Amino acid sequence: MYIVYLFVAALMGIGIYAVVMKDNILKKVIGLGIIGHGVHVLLVNIGHVEGGLIPIITSENIAYLGMHSVDPIPQALVLTSIVIDFGITVLALSIIVMIYKHIHSLSSKDVGKMKG
Repeated sequence: MYIVYLFVAALMGIGIYAVVMKDNILKKVIGLGIIGHGVHVLLVNIGHVEGGLIPIITSENIAYLGMHSVDPIPQALVLTSIVIDFGITVLALSIIVMIYKHIHSLSSKDVGKMKG
């Protein structure tokens, strides 16, 4: 079970490294995506219950469901977060395309050279 937390820490570390240390803005956007995936894995792991039931109430499991069901809230949050991350990534990539059209470079140091 703790291996998942190590995996999340590795994903977050790789993403933070890409955002902080890389000069290419495309690699920075990829790093942000990796950080987002690390958060998604963490949220799904938090909502996991070993041997848990699907959180659908039936007449057979209504008494047992409260104590032994998987929490559906983190799963719903992750689905919402995936859609938001997709929108942010598309917006960032479209901005990167416009930057490249203007300055013909993807270096974050060259972005300051842009003029209106």
